[in-house]
Amino acid sequence: MVARETTQKKPHVAVLASPGVGHVTPLLELAKRLVVDHGFQVTFLAISTDAPPAQIQLLNSSTLLPDLHVIHLPHVDVSNLLTASTGVSVRIVLVVRQTLSYLPSVLTNMQPHIQSLIVDPFCLGALEYAAAFSIPTYLFLTTSASFTALTMYFPTLHAQVDGDYSKIAEKVVVPGCNPLLLDDLIPGVLMPEVLPLCNRIPLVKGVFINTWEELEPVTLGAVRKNPFFLGLPAPPVYPIGPMTKGNEDEPLTSTLESKKMLTWLDKQPPDSVVYVSFGSGGTLSGEQMSELAWGLELSQTRFVWVARPPSEVSASGSFFEAGYDAEGAASYLPDGFLDRTRERGLVISSWAPQVAVLSHGSVAGFVTHCGWNSVLESIAQGVRMIAWPLYAEQSMNARMLVDMGVAVWPKPAGDRAVVGRGEVERVVRSVMEGEQGKAMRQKVIELQGTGLKALGLGGSSNASLAGLADAWRAGGSP
Repeated sequence: MVARETTQKKPHVAVLASPGVGHVTPLLELAKRLVVDHGFQVTFLAISTDAPPAQIQLLNSSTLLPDLHVIHLPHVDVSNLLTASTGVSVRIVLVVRQTLSYLPSVLTNMQPHIQSLIVDPFCLGALEYAAAFSIPTYLFLTTSASFTALTMYFPTLHAQVDGDYSKIAEKVVVPGCNPLLLDDLIPGVLMPEVLPLCNRIPLVKGVFINTWEELEPVTLGAVRKNPFFLGLPAPPVYPIGPMTKGNEDEPLTSTLESKKMLTWLDKQPPDSVVYVSFGSGGTLSGEQMSELAWGLELSQTRFVWVARPPSEVSASGSFFEAGYDAEGAASYLPDGFLDRTRERGLVISSWAPQVAVLSHGSVAGFVTHCGWNSVLESIAQGVRMIAWPLYAEQSMNARMLVDMGVAVWPKPAGDRAVVGRGEVERVVRSVMEGEQGKAMRQKVIELQGTGLKALGLGGSSNASLAGLADAWRAGGSP
């Protein structure tokens, strides 16, 4: 009884995440940080509809923390709202909207001990429900500061061009920030559908960003000091990154394929392997997968490849299936590829424990879709990148990484949408063997050090979260 009363006196925060490993991961890491470093009790509200197996495994492992409680919200049926052309983002929005009807009863059972509710962008519809209980809501934008600044600027930009983005010449200049190329923003970022999100940002008490001062100093400075942002009804911004998984948090590390992968890596020379993975949702076309395979073979470089079945329809075709065992890779890779590369390559077809792979001493390069979680995991492990963006804001991230000097971006030849095998061979050799790769390695290690410092005692991200935690503990907000 005494232990229970002590637990109830701890400050209590609720976290609400939309479905998908990429959304759940950073919010879960924030929840753990609040529990372990700041003595909070956290209730993690998980949307179970469309949750892929890897997400379920991830959340089940988190229950080992005594003050982190996971509640899986009831399933909803949105099948009658979907069509063959419904994209990932719209599907998530529909699932979240239907699921939020259960939120009032959940919040009622948690009262009166909640200091705040933290949500991801797809869950901003929870604002109205939380307001009815006088619970302040915070937004966790699980992307870069650059994307955050663009999100805050987007309503102004949309009004300036009357929603016609063809009026923009080549670049979008967010006040005080580095210019963004229009080609990196269309079609994945500049969409009228995101306006409701943008217009709700002024209603939250604060915005968490999974970044740190040394990674994006120009953008963070602009958001805090530029007259445009100072003139907005914008909430304060809290850089708290890098929030990344540790090896102990990896889902599915005990699967036979994962054990096989890590055992294989143990046998490779240091800094000799390039890891190829397009995140929890990324898929390639059949032709592109074939060209990538040929390029890897021609490069003569050791590789580990998470090769999911190709899709001719969507670059995010695996989003709701992360963790499922796929059909054998031999059925969709070039004939004889697995046999010809058997001595220096390993292909798996389902899921990889990514942090364990990136932190392995044999891995030196990462072919990545540039999802923000993967970007931060690569930097946190000091691994240089080959940028291969597929959807959403990934092209923005890829451009940033190239500008920082920690990635190269292979390009299709001419007007073709496919990166050819010769280009794949060139960039892999450049990153793994050339002088450019050595320079990238040095730069990414520098950034790795700044991220560690930001999270350490007295670091900028540590102080940012600690200040807010102290305010919640005192029963208020900054």
